[in-house]
Amino acid sequence: MSDSVIHAVAGGAAGIVAMTCTYPLIFLSTRAAVETKNESKTVYQAVLDIIKREGPLGLYSGLSSSLLGIAVTNGVYYYFYERSRGIVQKGKALSTPESILIGIIAGSATTIISNPIWVVQTSQAVHTLNQGESSPDPSKTAKKLSMWETIQTILAKDGIGAFWRGIGPALVLVINPVLQYTVFEQLKNLLIARRTTKLRAAGAAAAVAALTDWDFFLLGALSKLVATASTYPYIVVKSRLQAGQAHALKYKSALDGLLTILKDEGLQGLYKGVGSKLIQSVLTAAILFAGQRRIYEITKKTISG
Repeated sequence: MSDSVIHAVAGGAAGIVAMTCTYPLIFLSTRAAVETKNESKTVYQAVLDIIKREGPLGLYSGLSSSLLGIAVTNGVYYYFYERSRGIVQKGKALSTPESILIGIIAGSATTIISNPIWVVQTSQAVHTLNQGESSPDPSKTAKKLSMWETIQTILAKDGIGAFWRGIGPALVLVINPVLQYTVFEQLKNLLIARRTTKLRAAGAAAAVAALTDWDFFLLGALSKLVATASTYPYIVVKSRLQAGQAHALKYKSALDGLLTILKDEGLQGLYKGVGSKLIQSVLTAAILFAGQRRIYEITKKTISG
């Protein structure tokens, strides 16, 4: 089995673990991103409202499609990333332009392949919200749709093209993992270089520093914080398009969507749900980077042994 495939399997498995641990935060940020009312709720109030209307499991609406999505997304991303890096790197540390190029290749391929899954996940996450808004009894538990029922509903209502709703801003958001992995690689190289210098200064002439799981956890968290904070307004536009909102589908482009939200809802409209999204993204990335490395090493050792 090639290294690229092992990295893909490890990335998919680590993504499933990270997604399961942080899904309620994804659910809350998605709900907030597609909500266009001027009222704003704290995370605590939003959690209480969802539990009251939908029960505790309401916080996990769309989890099944999210787990499939994160497995496919991370698997495809790591596969293309490692394959591209193997071609470009050739035994040397990646430069910033090389990291960006590899990230764009891997991110674009991943976005096109996985967008239908995220359309289903977003539709599931907001389905009960829309149902609750039109219900005469908002306190009544809303009916949840399975992943297959959601697929059938989207097909019947909007056709197969609907599975690529939001592909424009989603492709723009390729910059998110590009930023994440570029920041991660450069911080990792910097940390290894500094520790290696200290080791060699202490007398270990040929020593090369190794990073711990905790190092990968912190570097993953920091790199994702930078990426998500920089690109969140496009996440809002993408979520609204993938949810199939009528007004969002009238956006002429991702930029038009940003300007429309800014005009109608102000600057805060571009950052709805950013708090829970930042917490979720940082935790997910931290778990993902540490978990992917560990799963990769275990899998590689098992196959080699």
